Amino acid sequence: MLDPASIQRRTLRLLFVTQIISGIGVATGSTVGALLAADLASVAVSGLAGSAVVIGAAVFALPGAAIVRRRGRRPSLAAGYFIAAVGAMLVVVAALRGSIPLLFAGFFLFGGATAANLQARYAAVDLAPPQLRGRHLSLIVWATTLGAVAGPQFAAVSGTALAGYGVPMLAAPFFFSALLLATAGLGLLIFLRPDPAIVAGTAGAPSAGVGTGGVVPALKAVLARAPATLGVSAMAIGQMVMSGVMAMTPVHIKSAGHDAAHTLRVVGVVLSFHIAGMYAFAPLMGWLTDRLGRRPVIFLGVILLLGACVLAGTAGNNNAVQLSAGLMVLGLGWSACTVAGSTLLTESIPPELRASGQGLSDLVMGLAGATAGALSGAIVGLWSYAMLTLVAAIASVVMILLVAIFRLRQP
Repeated sequence: MLDPASIQRRTLRLLFVTQIISGIGVATGSTVGALLAADLASVAVSGLAGSAVVIGAAVFALPGAAIVRRRGRRPSLAAGYFIAAVGAMLVVVAALRGSIPLLFAGFFLFGGATAANLQARYAAVDLAPPQLRGRHLSLIVWATTLGAVAGPQFAAVSGTALAGYGVPMLAAPFFFSALLLATAGLGLLIFLRPDPAIVAGTAGAPSAGVGTGGVVPALKAVLARAPATLGVSAMAIGQMVMSGVMAMTPVHIKSAGHDAAHTLRVVGVVLSFHIAGMYAFAPLMGWLTDRLGRRPVIFLGVILLLGACVLAGTAGNNNAVQLSAGLMVLGLGWSACTVAGSTLLTESIPPELRASGQGLSDLVMGLAGATAGALSGAIVGLWSYAMLTLVAAIASVVMILLVAIFRLRQP
């Protein structure tokens, strides 16, 4: 029988590979989701594509966790990827039939992959030694980054691959997303043995402290503590600004009037820079958070968000260089707000409420992102992309004021 250290090494290798595969699958579909929704429905509702994915990820998080408790990581992760693969195929069928309800049902199920990607980070530390948990987790984050950056580039190539079969160019990437996600799920189902959660003794363990550590007590604790309130606010504002601007950038690029193949290439480049800004520099943001303090990094994050809105909002739909710079800065701002905000929240509420508080913050972030994605399409449809970035900039300024008003002790 393998010892825990050997199991951990095998687990990390498998998770690293499957995170790259699933990351490409998720990013390939996400790159064209808003464009496909705009084609089948309208620009005004295209932002709902990202919102449906976010809501799907949030909904699957609870049953995914329940599967872990009862059966372990292996079936839970695999189920998330299989559900997402079914959703990706529904998107292809919806495009062939011109069915808007089926399209958004597919987007909703596609969110299962995002939930599984998030859970994979925790699978990486089930058996990790305490002194190595951060490094093991960051290894899986980095693997996700590699897949996510490569995905938009793959979307441009895969878009024309099924033209001979009558599959629309904006739907074809979802077919390949389905194949990649199913491959990741099958790989985990076959090779993630022994299951790290079962070996660690966490699978099948009953929930504890539900009565004293629920969401309502956590909400009261967050509202009663200025640092905790600021931490949640920073994460929510970062998610809202990032989701709103990112969701409509592909539509803005498409409005230049180029053919679909050229549009996909430009979108792929711009979103690759954005995703790199979100994830590749997360370790740097963590180091700055510990070195400078939580509040200064939150302030840095909202300044970056504001700068990103200026860069992206003043870039024409033909200026791929400025759009890439703006979207990368947008990712950096989101990273700073998320890392520093979550750290500030975690240390600002009692230990017995910490898990519930973190869950609450994730819920708030998800709702903020879904709302921004839904409203962004309406704003661009009624006015323009520049107006969207102006609204996002105003939200960033509000966050700057919150940082200045809250009288916090430096962590």
